[in-house]
Amino acid sequence: MPATSQSVRDIATENPAATRVFEKYGIDYCCGGQVPLVEACATRNLDVSEVIASLEAAVAHPASEARDRSAESLASLAAYIVGTHHAYVNREVPRLNELAGEVVSRHGDIRPELAAIQSKLTELGEELIAHQGKEEVVLFPYIGKLERYAAGSGAKPRNCFGSITHPIEMMTRDHDVAGNLMTEIRGLSHDYTPPEDACPTFRAFYQGLRDFEQDLHQHIHLENNILFPRAVSLEASTA
Repeated sequence: MPATSQSVRDIATENPAATRVFEKYGIDYCCGGQVPLVEACATRNLDVSEVIASLEAAVAHPASEARDRSAESLASLAAYIVGTHHAYVNREVPRLNELAGEVVSRHGDIRPELAAIQSKLTELGEELIAHQGKEEVVLFPYIGKLERYAAGSGAKPRNCFGSITHPIEMMTRDHDVAGNLMTEIRGLSHDYTPPEDACPTFRAFYQGLRDFEQDLHQHIHLENNILFPRAVSLEASTA
């Protein structure tokens, strides 16, 4: 049973099935996951005992895809992030941008929030794709080399950034920017709720945004709460 004083981030890290519960209740477990569960519940006017009951049920009966990745090698975890979450961003950003263009052209004259959503989505996509490129070209390969060195295979890797904490801090700030943009999109779309008379394209767009947010939360959680802290600890152990 999670303690109310335990941070949301730690609960999500220890029990991957808990992330579905946090998604359900709108509790941030990635960028803002450092707060205690009781504080996160109070912020959203949630009954903490109800949330704990949902967490216990989720942990007792996890979904099949709720896999604990905290013990994987860092290279394996980074490869999973690239192959799953980076690939998802690369695939979905163009699709969502196309849907945004369609709904703005059809409904933007009576729903001005759509143009604002389109603008935020464009900014978010550009931010994430540039961010992922930096991880794939610089940070993740360095983490893999550092891990191999720590295992006694290969020379100690060199870099141009000093401590690994420096690029990780940059990546974490990027995550904050992306998370804030996603929150703005959620607000503009009224929690991704289309109007009752919305056409199928409109509904597909909002559902796509909802799915994108959930994937982004998982993506950031794996980096902020698992990959990055372990990489920092690994560097410290090889100093």
